[in-house]
Amino acid sequence: MVDGLDFDGWDETDFEEFCFQLLDGLDDFSNVDWRKGTPKQASPADRGRDLVAQVERVDVDRSKHVETWFADCKHYAKGIPPEALQGLLAWANAERPDVALVIASGFLSNAAKDYISNYVENNRPPFRIKYWERPVLDKLTRGNRELLDRFVLGGMRSQSEIIAAEEEFFDRIWYERHLVGRMKHESGEGRTTDEIHAVALEAAERVKGRRPDLHPTEDDFEWGMWNGKLSALRWVLGDDWDFLDT
Repeated sequence: MVDGLDFDGWDETDFEEFCFQLLDGLDDFSNVDWRKGTPKQASPADRGRDLVAQVERVDVDRSKHVETWFADCKHYAKGIPPEALQGLLAWANAERPDVALVIASGFLSNAAKDYISNYVENNRPPFRIKYWERPVLDKLTRGNRELLDRFVLGGMRSQSEIIAAEEEFFDRIWYERHLVGRMKHESGEGRTTDEIHAVALEAAERVKGRRPDLHPTEDDFEWGMWNGKLSALRWVLGDDWDFLDT
């Protein structure tokens, strides 16, 4: 699980690509166009918007119409200032989309939010102005494993892979403990009942059947690695640290 998006270390082009993939993956959006204009890292003038997309709307009478959205992606370490919005609003006023959207990697400054409110009140623009800040991006990306894996998680294992690894090291540690217990039973050092011993032998055969590569630990270092891995995997799955019961 990701505890909020983190765009530290990204440049403006990275964030634009993230926004493009986000809109392209949302069900309501279609024909998403990234107005990068060049394969180079820097982008030429984009006429006030980084992305253009369409959204199909259905009216109460079930008739459909398409809205055009202009989106400007803003990746700022601090609050986005009012002047950063002027290009989007100027081109939106000239070309009349239905929505002018600011997508922020962080937050708009209070001055920028006041600027939008005053702009709407004084100009009555023929388009809606929206902004998505970090919390909105968190909500929109929640559950989008493909997007998060590509841009945020960097190849994080799936839950099924983590569970499979936890089961593997459970078996390895259980089998090692079984070998120690069997040796003590057979030497008379720590005998248990014959019934319990027989059940343990049957269980060991089942474990070996699904783990043909099982082997005793070669040294204390390997034994410590197995236990450390099991503890870490269980912690990821919600258990407390150092829970090593088998």
